[in-house]
Amino acid sequence: MTYDYPIMDQAEAFYYPGNQIGVLIIHGFTGTTQSMQALGLEISKQGFTVYGPRLTGHGTDPKDMEKANATDWQHDVERALEKLRETCDDIFVIGLSMGGTLTLYLAERHPDLKGILPINPAIELSGMETYYHDMKDGEERFVAGIGSDIKREGVEELAYKETPVRSMGELLKLMDKVKNELHLIQVPAILFSSTVDHVVPPENAQYVFDHISSNDKQLVPLEHSYHVATLDTDKEFIAERCISFIKDRKTP
Repeated sequence: MTYDYPIMDQAEAFYYPGNQIGVLIIHGFTGTTQSMQALGLEISKQGFTVYGPRLTGHGTDPKDMEKANATDWQHDVERALEKLRETCDDIFVIGLSMGGTLTLYLAERHPDLKGILPINPAIELSGMETYYHDMKDGEERFVAGIGSDIKREGVEELAYKETPVRSMGELLKLMDKVKNELHLIQVPAILFSSTVDHVVPPENAQYVFDHISSNDKQLVPLEHSYHVATLDTDKEFIAERCISFIKDRKTP
């Protein structure tokens, strides 16, 4: 895909080389790697190899995102996984929001993953679905953005101020596909769920927890953060739990 707009400052992909434990970190819908970089850096301090790709159409301009589709995002994370496999034996995947959806997508197709760590994963957004169907045949191409749902004062997510209507349809297709195949997931999983989330209802994480087939699975509430929990009050807690989960499940 050709981008018509330059990459925003702090929206570039990040890569921290390390040992043979690889951690793929995926940002969310209309968001950027800025929301995941602090978490990636903390994890990299343990010596792990960390890669945070920029999803197609993100981190530039909403008009770029409008041209992208769910298949692009699936290919993005598949390529990112292959990049980590070049140097890493054990792979873990972390994702926020749609990044969590893509994390589940990978786990459905790669049973050799050592573990997944979705954060407020999106699997069913009935409000967005209704809104999209009301808007999709109209003339309006962009609507108000959904970024920066953060409880902590003075913190802002680098995300689009507008959401392409067409992109909402692509997210809905991705969620539907992943939701229907949750039973295929058997890898270890820890799911983080904000108890108050104005973007993805907490019931999403509970649904994922109930429908994956993993024997080793945990559902961890985040009581002090809204949707973008990786930038919110629980960010240190999330980093600690992610690191502990990875250390406990990596190959000895």
